[in-house]
Amino acid sequence: MKVTAIIADDLVNNVKAYTHSSTVTEAITIALKDWLDIHKIKELNKQISQNPIYIDNWQKIREINRSK
Repeated sequence: MKVTAIIADDLVNNVKAYTHSSTVTEAITIALKDWLDIHKIKELNKQISQNPIYIDNWQKIREINRSK
């Protein structure tokens, strides 16, 4: 998709620096993907906190993992 946007130069330059990108397109693509990943993780954490997973036999699982 081709987009025209007015974005402050210092913001774009900082994004390029943090993403180690040579082009604005690559920097913005990486930044948007990272932003989405963070928000997906936040949503998953919210869902898990509302409906946590309980493991009754955690001690047995721990013993198995430590024996390997």
